[in-house]
Amino acid sequence: MIRAENIFKSFADHEVLKGITAEFEEGQTSLIIGRSGAGKTVLLKILVGLIEPSSGKVWFDNIDFYSLDKVQKRAVRMKIGMLFQGSALFDSMTVEENIRFPMDMFTHLTKAEKSKQVDYCLERVNLSGNNSKFPSELSGGMQKRVGIARAIVLNPKYLFCDEPNSGLDPKTSIVIDELISSITKEKNIITVINTHDMNSVMEIGEKIIFIHQGELEWEGSNKEVLESNNKTLDGFIFASPFIQKLKARI
Repeated sequence: MIRAENIFKSFADHEVLKGITAEFEEGQTSLIIGRSGAGKTVLLKILVGLIEPSSGKVWFDNIDFYSLDKVQKRAVRMKIGMLFQGSALFDSMTVEENIRFPMDMFTHLTKAEKSKQVDYCLERVNLSGNNSKFPSELSGGMQKRVGIARAIVLNPKYLFCDEPNSGLDPKTSIVIDELISSITKEKNIITVINTHDMNSVMEIGEKIIFIHQGELEWEGSNKEVLESNNKTLDGFIFASPFIQKLKARI
């Protein structure tokens, strides 16, 4: 379990997060949603350890992350996989080199062991045989899948995804959603996704955290979203024509 406990974060005089408390469970895809500027990206970065909170705690199971020293934090980070919004692949590296990068950084595996793990991850994201290609030779959706392969190469316990469907067409977005969801279930990972994609909310949103003006405004499942009586949530969710059509069917 990951638990954010009473998280506050300010930049200078601007308070971005105002006492967020939330839990994220194993084998579950949890989505953080909210308008631009609501604080969801800051919350994700605090959860993953990229930004320290002004106050509050982040627990990885029974470990208080921000009380750890640098060596102890590194040990937790080795259990974290991260899929960045723009995939963040190294243009000068091949697909294999990109996926292998975390193993080069954090493990003492042999070259053969690393290559075997790369091949497994490529097979898992349906990109077998693309080892020697460069990112520029891949479509946007393929780059995202390479990003997922790199995120899971260390067999993480925790997976964080920042806008995984950004810049993708709807069909490819569905493929990425299904891939993230299936990997979460298969490996019993705690997966936390920051997204604007309402299709993702409805398809894989087992738990949804709605952030509004720095506060946790609502939480529940995708099945509960359409029945919510929260006017702020409704104003955000039903701006999507896709969700309006779903609502009309109820």
